[in-house]
Amino acid sequence: MEWLRRARSNLSRAKADRDLAEVLYEDLCFDAQQAAEKSLKAVLVHRRVGFPKTHDINVLLGLLRNCGVDVPDEICQADSLTGFAVDIRYPGLTEPVTRAEYEQALELA
Repeated sequence: MEWLRRARSNLSRAKADRDLAEVLYEDLCFDAQQAAEKSLKAVLVHRRVGFPKTHDINVLLGLLRNCGVDVPDEICQADSLTGFAVDIRYPGLTEPVTRAEYEQALELA
């Protein structure tokens, strides 16, 4: 399934570049968010549930619950990744991401 392949790609990128001096944690956290988002969308596609164009993980989790998927608590925690979807990609809109925040994002993804 293409959605899951894309999710794995984002997760691989989030892990692969962490020690390169030129790579920002903000970009790695965006990839972690995308991995979680696309994984949830893969489940929705598999269940034949439509979804809006959104980066809001909580919206996607709600759709999963509404179609009868029992979403484990550790998956629900991925909602905290939503903040890495948009504003984090633009300089000056947010505080820089720390290594600890990056590691937590990677674990959640």
